[in-house]
Amino acid sequence: MRLRSRQKSIAFFIAFGACLVALAIALNVGWILLNWRQVALLVFGVILFTAIILGIALNTIFLVREIRRNEQHDGFINAVTHELKTPIASIRLYLETLQTRDVDEARRKEFYSIMLADTNRQLRTVEQVLQAGRVGLRRRRIDRSVIDLGAVVQECLQSLHTHPNGGDSTIQYSERLNDDARPLVLGDHDELRVAVSNLVDNAVKYSSAPARVAVEVRAVDEKRFAVRVTDSGIGIPNGQLKRVFKRFYRIPGRLVSQVTGSGLGLFIVRSVVKRHGGRVFAESAGEGMGSTFTIVLPGV
Repeated sequence: MRLRSRQKSIAFFIAFGACLVALAIALNVGWILLNWRQVALLVFGVILFTAIILGIALNTIFLVREIRRNEQHDGFINAVTHELKTPIASIRLYLETLQTRDVDEARRKEFYSIMLADTNRQLRTVEQVLQAGRVGLRRRRIDRSVIDLGAVVQECLQSLHTHPNGGDSTIQYSERLNDDARPLVLGDHDELRVAVSNLVDNAVKYSSAPARVAVEVRAVDEKRFAVRVTDSGIGIPNGQLKRVFKRFYRIPGRLVSQVTGSGLGLFIVRSVVKRHGGRVFAESAGEGMGSTFTIVLPGV
């Protein structure tokens, strides 16, 4: 209902702007025909007319952007609320069961395992929100040290079992490096771990269970290293490959709407990689064809 109301608001301001443009053109043409001898006033009128048109265009663009931004904020709040509420409800249900019924040891361990997974899910959501706030601080200093990028990736893969679909996933890890050289980069270990974890989590989350994901660390050249995460999931339309890195942005579509998310993961990845002097980009053959995300970082 709210979305339909905002769509009507967008249509209204576009129609209003078009009417103002038409009126300005009519007034300007009529004025020129009646005062064709007054060259100085004609020049002034053209300048004023141009200013009016620019003002109308900027006003319309601003209104449309604000409406879309509000929609993204609402979607983010709903997604985060769901991501926090669902695990809490699950944990509460299992705790009430343990409190009111006699449960054998095997079932008790199963309940503990499920509650632990739900807790980790909540923790990931909170960490994403906090990380998004931290990367937004442009003047924030990061603790740089020499880091083995391959070791960071393997650390992320080892913690994947806490993901709801991670246990049944097939993760292939490989390295393509020159001789015995290690992929050493200068950066913040925690931030790079968060960036890689977000890519791997997305690859699992947006793939049908059991997910099949390939993670590769490779040498781009003598001075750069790359991390490539490839999945066989829902894919990305060509027109959305750059937009997916915006804050709160989620690809419109039925398949994406079935997966909960805050729209912060890829924004965090782009912000972290940019702060480390690298770049990140997405590749996909289209919807249903899987996708590949690549992080490129300068080496030591």
